[in-house]
Amino acid sequence: MSTRSCPRGDEKLNRRRAACFGLVVALITATDGHVTTSSAEPSASAKAAANASDRDEAQEGKAPADKGRGQIDADTGQKKAGTESLRRELLSGKVVLLQDALKRRGIRATAEMKDQAVLETDSGDLVPLVSDWRGRAFFQDKRLRDRRVDLVGMRRPGIPYFQVLMIFTFDEQGDRQYMDYWCDICSIPMYEIKPCDCCQADIRLRFQPRDLPEYIRKPNP
Repeated sequence: MSTRSCPRGDEKLNRRRAACFGLVVALITATDGHVTTSSAEPSASAKAAANASDRDEAQEGKAPADKGRGQIDADTGQKKAGTESLRRELLSGKVVLLQDALKRRGIRATAEMKDQAVLETDSGDLVPLVSDWRGRAFFQDKRLRDRRVDLVGMRRPGIPYFQVLMIFTFDEQGDRQYMDYWCDICSIPMYEIKPCDCCQADIRLRFQPRDLPEYIRKPNP
């Protein structure tokens, strides 16, 4: 995938930004200091940008991580009272392809399993990952595999698959970095390889120095 970014002073970039901003302004009405959404049906691009914002907040425990199934408490990382308790947990290791991991253990697997991504934990366990809005990046982007990671996520009772909510990698100095994808034109984050949800331009892989959320703390290795 190409990862181009346009110069910020360029007229084309400014026109795209203005178009994106116009979409938001058209959908939002400010009244008495409160922001309310318009009754008009939002466009697909506006919905996508809103979804990206919701996802970013969900990772920090500020919004429902699983809408319709209860909110996550930011302090404890657990679902709030009255809903199924799903504690967020931290798993560390390297994400690898399952077929390769099994081969190293003397198990031969056929081609149907070659694209399944799993976390090989520090203790040697293999944890399968859900290919959803966050975990899908490990299936798409080989740059994220075979390197040390900290994953914040959760597992449901009776289901071995791990749902990834936050991805942290480490630079050459061993400093923890938060990973996402970024559109330089619209300045919005995304979490899988695809055109920007708003302007449809290419996005780039981004790493930012960031610590783990407060409810999960672990010192740098």
